[in-house]
Amino acid sequence: MALVSRRLFASFVAVAMLAATGGLAAADPEAKLILAPSGKLRAGLYPGTPTSYLAGKDGGAPRGVGYELGKAMAEKLGVPYEPVVFSKNAEVLEAVTSGAVDVAFTNASVARAKVMDFGPAYLDIELGYLVPKGSPVTAVDTVDAQGVRVGVTTGSSSDSVLSRELKNAEVVRVETVLLAAEMMAAGKLDAFATNKATLFEMAEKVPGSKVLDGRWGMERHAIAIPKNRDAGLHFVRTFTAEVKASGLVAGAVERAGLRGAQVSEMK
Repeated sequence: MALVSRRLFASFVAVAMLAATGGLAAADPEAKLILAPSGKLRAGLYPGTPTSYLAGKDGGAPRGVGYELGKAMAEKLGVPYEPVVFSKNAEVLEAVTSGAVDVAFTNASVARAKVMDFGPAYLDIELGYLVPKGSPVTAVDTVDAQGVRVGVTTGSSSDSVLSRELKNAEVVRVETVLLAAEMMAAGKLDAFATNKATLFEMAEKVPGSKVLDGRWGMERHAIAIPKNRDAGLHFVRTFTAEVKASGLVAGAVERAGLRGAQVSEMK
C-alpha cells in the first residue's frame, strides 16, 4: 500500500508541475536539452526591423516579433533567455547554421531549409519596394529597367531571388538596412527590396519615400533551429501553434508597430 501511495503522490506532483509550467516544458523534458544545450536559449536577432529586434526607446524594453517569441520560448522551456543581436541578418543565418545560436526567427526559404530546420509559419509578410522621392520606379512592374539601381541586403532572400529575376536593373548589395536607408537618402538607390514590414520602418528614415502598392513575393516567417536538433521540432511546432492561437504573435506585431504583415493561418 505504501508503494501505491508513493506512486499516486508522484503522479499528483507530476500533474501539478505540468499545469504550473503551462504544459510544454514539463510534458517534453528533453526539449530543453535538445533546443538549449548550453542551459540557456540563445536567440539570433538583428536590428532595424520589427520582425526581429528594435532597441527600446528612452530606456524602454526592446520590441520585435522575434525578440518576444524568443523570450516566450525560453520561458516555456524553463531556461534563461539570451538574445544575441547581430549587425545583419546574414550573420544570424550563419550563427544558426554553425550552432552558435539555438534559434532564429526568419523567412523560411527553400535555400535556408537546406542548412537549418523550420517549424510552421507564424507570420506572412508581403515583399515589396521602397522608392525615394523622384525615383523613376513608380510601380512594381516598372522596376526591371535599364539604369535602375535596386538595393538588397547582402545574402538575403531578396538578394537571392532578385539577382536571378531582374534582367535589366542593377542589383546593389548593401550590408545592412540602416545603410540602405542612408544610401537611398543620398540618392544612391532608386528602390530597395525586402519585406514590407521593414520597408515601412525604413520609410520613416527617408523623407519623401514611399512603399509601392503591390508585391513581388511573400515571406513566411518561422522558427529556425540548427540541423541535427530535429528531435526538438515537435516542441517548436506545438509552441508555434500556441503563440498564434493565444494572440502572442498578434500582440508582438502590434507592439512592434509592424505593418504589411498578418499572422499565418492555423493548419
